[in-house]
Amino acid sequence: MSLENAPDDIKLAVDLIMLLEEHAIPPDTVLKALEIVRRDFEKKVAAGAATE
Repeated sequence: MSLENAPDDIKLAVDLIMLLEEHAIPPDTVLKALEIVRRDFEKKVAAGAATE
């Protein structure tokens, strides 16, 4: 499957991975930041503020 035909979540994941790797961010920092982002989006979803 080519990336251009991939689902949006896969495209976003690939973009994020590339961004993080290009900036040589330490893995521990990445994981902590992703956890913060996940919690933030879960709160938005629970509040009905997230859009698709």
